[in-house]
Amino acid sequence: MTKTLLAVDGNSLLHRSFHALAGSQLRTRDGQATWAVKGALSQILGAVDRVAADAVVIGFDDAAGNARKAAHPHYKAHRTEKPADLVTQLSLAVDVFWSAGLHVVIPDGLEADDVLASAAATATAAGWHTVVCTSDRDAFALVNETTSVLRIINGGVEASPVLTPERLRILLGIDAGQYRQYAAMRGDASDNLTGIRGIGEKTGVALLNAFGTVEAAFQDVDTNGGARVAEVLGKACVKKLADPDGRAAFWENVELMTMRTDLDLEMDLVAGSGPGVLPVDPQGLHDALARVELHSLQWLAARVLAGAAQAPAEAPGAVVARAPEPARAPVPVTAATVDVEDEAADDLTLF
Repeated sequence: MTKTLLAVDGNSLLHRSFHALAGSQLRTRDGQATWAVKGALSQILGAVDRVAADAVVIGFDDAAGNARKAAHPHYKAHRTEKPADLVTQLSLAVDVFWSAGLHVVIPDGLEADDVLASAAATATAAGWHTVVCTSDRDAFALVNETTSVLRIINGGVEASPVLTPERLRILLGIDAGQYRQYAAMRGDASDNLTGIRGIGEKTGVALLNAFGTVEAAFQDVDTNGGARVAEVLGKACVKKLADPDGRAAFWENVELMTMRTDLDLEMDLVAGSGPGVLPVDPQGLHDALARVELHSLQWLAARVLAGAAQAPAEAPGAVVARAPEPARAPVPVTAATVDVEDEAADDLTLF
């Protein structure tokens, strides 16, 4: 039976939970904010349970540096400073998840998306299936026969769709392999990326269905006067596709949206052992949650992550008497805080 790797976008789930659960203002007895950590962990537990994951890896952005920003300074340049409680909970989540026995990866100079793409490539090479858990549409580009996306939307994990190549085609009207070019044409306001002006979602879908790739449409404009483009999309589209600024924006977007697939995640999926492989150590899991007083999640976490057949010896909510072991360091941790996407204005529906 094919095993399943759950690859989680830590930034996406923490950011989403921070806004969704802010009204609770959940904190530890000493005042430490924990509502986003609890929300994200709850979603991870639900996802592990739903897809029957055999291993988990959680990716976070490196806040110490970003190679994409260094090469393209306008990338995400419009984002405002994050609330202090969000910043502290992003850092706390890294510690809690890792201490609980989950595999956390923060790639040097890169983003959580690069962890997801590398996880999918690693799993495919090992004969595993990957389910990517995120609320971010960028992950649609990873969908293929061995990788699906659990796209978190309003209603929680159970209400969220698992997108396969067939389902993505039904939802968007294009093949999964065309998604990156579709997104590059459209642009992404959340990342401060303009696309080809005048080419929106409907035109982008029509173009890709008619030509297969954007390069083929460019070639028609360059070598055939755009005769077929005019026939399929209208004469105005010929000018839009001929605009050098639009083409430059498109190719820049393709570069920025292309995720790394070659990161060493220090996971041995072929052997099926080591970092990320379930079950985790039940005592370490209990200690990690107890440290931040997430007592209400103890029993579910023990069942889903540690394979406990019944509630632990201590009643849910109890803190063990012995002092917890020091938290291990994620691989590799390069910063105490993590940059996140600004999805506050996103309605978090399928599209």
